[in-house]
Amino acid sequence: MEALLLLGILFGLIFLRMPVPFAMLAASAIFIIIQQIAGTSPLFSVVGLKIIAQRVTPSLESFPLLAIPLFVFAGNLLNVSGIADRIFAFAKTLVAHVHGGLAHVNILASIVFSGMSGVAQADAAGLGTIEIKAMEDAGFDKAFSAAVTATSSIIGPIIPPSVIMVIYAVLSGESIARLFLAGIVPGLFLGFVLMVLIYFMAVTGKIHSPVVPRATFREIMVAGWRALPGLLAPILLVTGLLMGVATPTELGAIVTVYALILGTVSREMSFQDVLDAMRSTTFTIGAMVFIIACAAPISWLISILNVPETLQYALLAISDNPIVLLLMINVMLLIAGLFMETTAILLIGVPTLLPLVQTIGMDPTQFGVMMIFNLLIGAISPPFGVILFIMMDIAKISYAKLIKAMMPFYLPILVTLIVITFVPAITLSLPDLVAGSR
Repeated sequence: MEALLLLGILFGLIFLRMPVPFAMLAASAIFIIIQQIAGTSPLFSVVGLKIIAQRVTPSLESFPLLAIPLFVFAGNLLNVSGIADRIFAFAKTLVAHVHGGLAHVNILASIVFSGMSGVAQADAAGLGTIEIKAMEDAGFDKAFSAAVTATSSIIGPIIPPSVIMVIYAVLSGESIARLFLAGIVPGLFLGFVLMVLIYFMAVTGKIHSPVVPRATFREIMVAGWRALPGLLAPILLVTGLLMGVATPTELGAIVTVYALILGTVSREMSFQDVLDAMRSTTFTIGAMVFIIACAAPISWLISILNVPETLQYALLAISDNPIVLLLMINVMLLIAGLFMETTAILLIGVPTLLPLVQTIGMDPTQFGVMMIFNLLIGAISPPFGVILFIMMDIAKISYAKLIKAMMPFYLPILVTLIVITFVPAITLSLPDLVAGSR
């Protein structure tokens, strides 16, 4: 009953449109006050509201969290240094001639750019501006262009580096390197199934796909040479992870320095650009750190109230079949992702759900990728998907037109989710190959 009261207060405040970070803090405070008045638990009478302050500060004292601002800053630096244009141009020489044209280029460019930016919103806002304009200029429908860009942007947090993977690693105690490696194959798989859908839509006439001549070998080489400095950033990161030469946090620092050197040498990044990248990073990290801090008290309450055990008993009472349990967990995460911010769900969901999936034999690394992918689906789904609103602003289209154009893309996304959930090899093969199986 106490757990239901806490969660009821939290979701009640969110329903009343209180911002999620403040709702988590307020729910913790209201719950503790109620417990003090009721006098049912001596613990809350002793600790009081001071436990909130005592939990907020230590939640940020984590060395792995340092990787987050480093990766975000590196991605912003590469974004303002003209690398995104070069990557898009290179991808265009490779796949623009395939049925679907620049829609394929959009997907491929997002896969490459995902190795530089660990935030879906950064991919959508940065590379998305270039992709949508290029597709419109080529004659693609504006709504379809925005839908492809929104969908491809969620590849970014799956393929390393990934900010939300770092948060999951801190919460679960999993290795960041192992999680990063686990995301590579699912990210590539998502890109592949999206390109298959686009090819099918182009061949069947579902979309207007302008024909683009195949690039010559010389054009590919020239575009590749211009994009090479940017391509070296994800290569540097993945190679470092595979060889184990540095921790993900250290690799974040290396990539940041590389981005600064690259922008300086190419003379395409001014001092003002660096300041803009720092400002954007500060806003992104400031909001994220605030959410992490606000979630600490309620995460502690969830733990001491034995919410994971209660949820485990409740779900097992419905079914003890692992397939049914995983389907129920996926549905719960998908629904949560529709209404709450990704980081907030992670902070509440990881300590609640991880013990349950471990009881049915699921690897924590596989669960991490599954959970993160669920939440990314929420970022491109109505009613509150943040990436949808970014696309509306960039493409200048209505919400209704964008949602209609998005509909076909949910099929390959759900196929990818099912594969991640029920085919462990897609997430675990690469980390097991590098670090050995558990």
